[in-house]
Amino acid sequence: MPPPSTPYDVTRQGLAELLAGEPAYRARQVWDALHLRVQRPEEMTELPEALRAALAAALPPALSEVSRQAADEGQTTKWLWSLHDGARVETVLMHYPDRVTVCVSTQAGCAMACQFCATGQAGFQRQLSCGEIVEQVAEAIRAARPRRVSNIVFMGMGEPLANYDRVWAAVTRLHDDMGLSARHLTLSTVGIVPGIRRLAAESLPVNLAVSLHAANDAKRNVLVPINLRYPLAMLAGACAEYVAASGRRLSIERAMIHEVNDQHSDATELAQFARPLGAHVNLIPLNPTPGYGVQGSSPAQVRRFRDQLESLGVNATIRMTRGAEIDAACGQLAATAGTR
Repeated sequence: MPPPSTPYDVTRQGLAELLAGEPAYRARQVWDALHLRVQRPEEMTELPEALRAALAAALPPALSEVSRQAADEGQTTKWLWSLHDGARVETVLMHYPDRVTVCVSTQAGCAMACQFCATGQAGFQRQLSCGEIVEQVAEAIRAARPRRVSNIVFMGMGEPLANYDRVWAAVTRLHDDMGLSARHLTLSTVGIVPGIRRLAAESLPVNLAVSLHAANDAKRNVLVPINLRYPLAMLAGACAEYVAASGRRLSIERAMIHEVNDQHSDATELAQFARPLGAHVNLIPLNPTPGYGVQGSSPAQVRRFRDQLESLGVNATIRMTRGAEIDAACGQLAATAGTR
């Protein structure tokens, strides 16, 4: 089934064609209302009522809310959306004292098959369009008011660099038309080397976070199967290209798994990978998923691991878990209509 036109998939040219017969300024007026004021067509009160109705009919939302759950005393919200073909994705909005962050999905499902990730366990359905990605941000912006969304992380369902063209179109739309700083846009990858190299050549210096999880090829082959195609030496080379080209500090994400990747030797291997890249390491206690029975590392072990990394000259922090009670934490997004 072909996707319908949606508010954030329509181009400027497409909008002008849709508004043929209207004064020329109408296209710019509607474009700015969508992107700067983040209004739905029916909310654009500067337009005649009949035109609002026509636009709403011609540009239906890409996302239909299935459920909305709150956690962390209301500071975290997770949406489950249904798309035009019945595919489902999730989006997470997180309020912090100094920022408001939205975590967006880029694919329905994921083909990377990381064994500890609920999305990877579910398999791949399809790529999301630029508009389906951008509309997740628009919905979160509306929900966050009066606070302003400041940070976007492409860390939800899917592998962003496996949907590169649509994801980069969304990045450009968020930066150029919605006014979000490139320094506050972060793309996550499990290590798609061609995508990292493409990212290094782009003009916008967005942030890159690599979900490494192990700095030993044999171990990473099991945890992150894409490592069989793009092993660590190749990944390190691509990351070095990105750092040199962008001037941005690389982030390395590591889910901490009890007696799998949290030992002294694991920290030593990680330091050897991270230090030449000047990378910052985020340690994430493994969040439980039904398809992976191994436990996360204990808080004490995560602290010991961080301290060892720092003793080896690597800057490391422990990421605060958000939304675990509603399956909104790292690795838990599975696009299921939970009842909690």
